[in-house]
Amino acid sequence: MRPNHVLRAWRAGQQSVGAWLTVNSSFSAEVLAHQGFDWLCIDIQHGLIDYADAVAMLTAISTTATIPFVRVPWNEPATIMKVLDAGAYGVVVPLVNNRAEAERAVAACRYPPRGIRSSGPARATLYAGADYQRGANDEIACIVMIETAEALDHLDEIMATPGVDAAYIGPSDLAYALGLEATGDNSDPRHAEAVRRIFEAAKRHGVAPGIHTGSVAFTTRYLQMGFQMVTLGTDRGFMSARASADLAAVRLAAGVEPQRAGT
Repeated sequence: MRPNHVLRAWRAGQQSVGAWLTVNSSFSAEVLAHQGFDWLCIDIQHGLIDYADAVAMLTAISTTATIPFVRVPWNEPATIMKVLDAGAYGVVVPLVNNRAEAERAVAACRYPPRGIRSSGPARATLYAGADYQRGANDEIACIVMIETAEALDHLDEIMATPGVDAAYIGPSDLAYALGLEATGDNSDPRHAEAVRRIFEAAKRHGVAPGIHTGSVAFTTRYLQMGFQMVTLGTDRGFMSARASADLAAVRLAAGVEPQRAGT
């Protein structure tokens, strides 16, 4: 079976940098996969992507060594199994609140006797190899999201759940849980303290700590802190930032004013 080099790096205490895919385009996914990210996560929770889009995007990513993850919409076993059958090498499960919910996510990611995943890997065997079902339990990453007040009250039991490989912080929802404005890159001391608590709980239990960021500054901050799964940004964000910066630079250099309606 094709090795999951990101999961193996986490187990060795090493770090990884990835990006988030929210645009329903296999071509943009392929372009980002060729930029050298350790992993890319296809977001079918909040992005514009449905299952058919995700299959095409997984196929595009597989032209590279980048590891493909999928964030599912909910902790629902059938959806988790379906994206794994399509070739995802890890599943990001949102809004995991306690050990029972963590166990539910893990069980859907593992074949018996370690879980309840049904046999039918479909495209996964094309991507991973004919021996996929023999090795999948050791190569598929189960990543639970920590982002609620309830999860903060149950950190140790979530992290101690056998089979949880990484704990990924959703900073905007975590801000909601703390009574703060929902912003991603957040410097509020209460937010920073919650992030620290989650990080330390993950490290105590040998779980890779991860966090979503949207800037070089925050990505660097969390890598220097020791996070092992850090998101540099999103496809939409990269495209918007580069287009906006280049357009502003050209207009400034050439002295061209933007055209306004009615002028």
